[in-house]
Amino acid sequence: MHTVFEFHKIWAWVAISANGLVGAAALVAWRVPRLRGRWVWIATIVAMAAMTIQVFIGVSLQASKQYKAPGFHIFYGFIAFLTIGMAYQYRRQILSRRELFCGLLGLFIMGLGIRAVLQVT
Repeated sequence: MHTVFEFHKIWAWVAISANGLVGAAALVAWRVPRLRGRWVWIATIVAMAAMTIQVFIGVSLQASKQYKAPGFHIFYGFIAFLTIGMAYQYRRQILSRRELFCGLLGLFIMGLGIRAVLQVT
């Protein structure tokens, strides 16, 4: 479980960085129409998958009873997971502003990840 915990600490920054970069890039694509395309949605899915993996690893660590995270760390992980699920549900209703949606979503998930990390340091 120690290896899983170390992976969780490293993967947190991978997921946070991915969501931040994709969020910023999507907002640039929203403002510059020639940069728009399917890549925005695909990159957002990859970044959200990275955060989902992070949440599942955290859940497995918490379930192992060898590691106990602070309450707000768990809260931010849960909100990130819930946000990803809600974004999936509303993806078809936001097609006209896909880049704006993906940009704000990525930056919000990045913020949740940073807040979760700050709870344990």
